[in-house]
Amino acid sequence: MGSMEEITKEILSAILNGIDEAIHVVDTNGITIFYNDVAARHDGLNAEEVLGRPLLNIFPSLNKSSSTLLKVMETKMPLYNQTQTFVNVHGKRIETVNTTLPIFINGNMIGAVEIAKDYSRIKQLSERLVDIQQGYKKITAKTRREQTKFTFADLLTKNPAFLKIKQEAIKLSKSDSPILVYGESGTGKELFVQGVHRASRRSDAPFVAQNCAAIPESLLESILFGTAKGSYTGAVERPGLLELADGGTLFLDELHTMAIELQAKLLRVLEDGMVRRVGSTKSFGVNVRIITAMNLHPHQAIKEGRLRSDLFYRLSVLGFELIPLRERPDDTLYLAEHFITLFNRQLGKQIAGFDKTVENLFLNYSWPGNVRELKHTVEYMMNICEGATLTENELPLMLRGERGVKQQARIDSLSLRENLSRFESELIERALAASNGNIKKAAALLEIPRQTLQYKIKKVNKRPAE
Repeated sequence: MGSMEEITKEILSAILNGIDEAIHVVDTNGITIFYNDVAARHDGLNAEEVLGRPLLNIFPSLNKSSSTLLKVMETKMPLYNQTQTFVNVHGKRIETVNTTLPIFINGNMIGAVEIAKDYSRIKQLSERLVDIQQGYKKITAKTRREQTKFTFADLLTKNPAFLKIKQEAIKLSKSDSPILVYGESGTGKELFVQGVHRASRRSDAPFVAQNCAAIPESLLESILFGTAKGSYTGAVERPGLLELADGGTLFLDELHTMAIELQAKLLRVLEDGMVRRVGSTKSFGVNVRIITAMNLHPHQAIKEGRLRSDLFYRLSVLGFELIPLRERPDDTLYLAEHFITLFNRQLGKQIAGFDKTVENLFLNYSWPGNVRELKHTVEYMMNICEGATLTENELPLMLRGERGVKQQARIDSLSLRENLSRFESELIERALAASNGNIKKAAALLEIPRQTLQYKIKKVNKRPAE
């Protein structure tokens, strides 16, 4: 058996070779000291051709300025999501997106490590999506309407505050002003945005959607703005999504993941309606309504430097904040029953509903994944249920654990006063949530006088009494 150092190296090598990312490590002389199988596949090489050899000998099209590995060793600073195009020793053209980090031991730099994604494949798929979208420009208005399958009728709610948001959105859909939608993951942002498009005067025009987090920064610019022939090696004349959405709506999801520099270019489009393809000197006008969405609160994104404040103020002319499910207890059972009906139809079952235990758990669970999590939970339970009613036996493991935690919390203390106080507080919280903070309505739900509720709220310091 080898030494502990040799065993550690073997374990580390096995781990790095098992990672589904290209990993390339060089020493301070630019000699490759680690090169995993994924990197070899990306570059069209064998590891034996690269290990122990100078980087620039294997990739002759690179130099000290264009190589991200060599640049990081020169500056001693990391590079994130940097695109790189090069030709290997066999003449194969490679495009990657790299995160490259200097390696320090005891304050001394000993080399650099690069984690690379195959940019060529991402680029091909993204450009193919643009080509498909370009084909949509030729289809009929009726078919375009069918592409956006959701309308406001699909945004189901009984919650008064959410109904108010929905009604306001229907009214403001007729405007051409940009819209910013904030909501936690699973609250239905894309459904909401499609509803806005379908209710607008642009419903017969294109609806183009792009998740800003789905593709690299440099590629996102060319996808949005298009490219001019010769703007980079292999570039062709290609329209961007802003052009393809002309006359209609462009939906940009996860806006806060867009590079700050690109946000500045988007702001200019919003200000003057002019677009210039990457590599071109000519600008032209587009008539497009831009709707953006974020699952990070805009104020937090601005504070973290992930969203330009001037872009935020321009986009939030019409702003909407979608309420999380935990603040809409009146929607939880309503939506759960809707999903039971939906999956009864899809699965050919006749499940009548859920028992009291499931009902109580659904009402008390915080639903961090919001409506999406609720839908998936009901779908799971419906698939495994063999009876006529959903019971705790069909609950997913996470929700079973949630129930166990709540039960244990009550068992840990047998104090009648403590448990009654906790239960009273929970009921008050639920009543306030169900009534959107209206003391009079909450008191009616609790079947106690308003003055009594005000006293209890003040006593437990829930909120200032009204």
